[in-house]
Amino acid sequence: MRNITQSTCTVIPPHILQHVVEHGSSEQRRCAAATLSHAVELSARRAAALIAQPAPLPIGRQRRVFDAGHHQILPGKLVMTEDRASASDIAVKEAFDGSGITYDFYNRVLLRHSIDDRGMRLDSTVHYGTRFDNALWNGKQMVYGDGDGTLFTSFTAHLDVIGHEFTHGVTENTAALEYHGEPGALNEHISDALGIIIKQWYQGVMARRSDWLIGRGLFGPSVRGVALRSMKAPGTAYDDPVLGKDPQPAHMRHYVHTADDNGGVHINSGILNRALYLAATEIGGYAWDVPGPIWYGTLKTRLWPQSGFQDFANGTVAVAGEMFGIGGSVQIAVASAWSRVGLHVPVSMTRFSGAGRRSRPSGSSSNA
Repeated sequence: MRNITQSTCTVIPPHILQHVVEHGSSEQRRCAAATLSHAVELSARRAAALIAQPAPLPIGRQRRVFDAGHHQILPGKLVMTEDRASASDIAVKEAFDGSGITYDFYNRVLLRHSIDDRGMRLDSTVHYGTRFDNALWNGKQMVYGDGDGTLFTSFTAHLDVIGHEFTHGVTENTAALEYHGEPGALNEHISDALGIIIKQWYQGVMARRSDWLIGRGLFGPSVRGVALRSMKAPGTAYDDPVLGKDPQPAHMRHYVHTADDNGGVHINSGILNRALYLAATEIGGYAWDVPGPIWYGTLKTRLWPQSGFQDFANGTVAVAGEMFGIGGSVQIAVASAWSRVGLHVPVSMTRFSGAGRRSRPSGSSSNA
């Protein structure tokens, strides 16, 4: 059953926007405050959207892009479809192409038929609001603001951002992870994980050559930072007087306990991000060949709405063993990666009889 109380999944974390409200120029403060405020309304719309069960659609990509015309309306004016696949507006074209690449990745690499695995049409709205500082998945479609032009640039230009947000829809339709505490941070990590792998797949980049940055180039030229998040080195992506300092930890000993950001969902995901980077670079080759299927397989078969970090670590090690051999180099590399971020999974645990259960195993516990 889907979790219809989930908050809107935005790519710009609220702690960044709150810092802008406190330290930005008057115009930057206005834009950030408006973006934060409007997220409440979008969360209400999201809950309603999650109730609807879309009917299966024909095999193949089904995409539509709408233009909100800088109003806060959804979906807006239809401007691009599969039958009308051309546009002069760069944001329209980027949103259309990005959703297509995301669909192709899930379909060709992970054998998934769109976000819900039932052929769900991928809808996107661009030019949402006036200088709206975010991009988000609202439970039904993608929504892109244009950014304020100084702190944040175009959101549609970044494939990892598009893949990240669409993957929230995949998570809703599989494990339905709750959006708070550890389950919420795990939710954000899975979106970062598949988002970066989608970008690597499209660019043909090996794991060891990837920058492992989420949202590289999204910041304006005056911002002191390289990206929203660094999966390789959490906590180092930005350090800016207006945006603040990247708060992500890279190890469980530095887990951030906070009531903000739904319990730090965009913060503590850094621990899991670091583990994926370590596993993928240790395994080598292309991340979509080995770590990607392991992470996706765990999402589909090992998690429930309240799953925590340890549950996910246990699941990935178990799935690695099933896919690539118990006690083999892949399974050992995945277990080692988790150990290096403070989550220990003995390889012998992967033999437990309840490994394949979707519902919460009897007697297991989450660290949420």
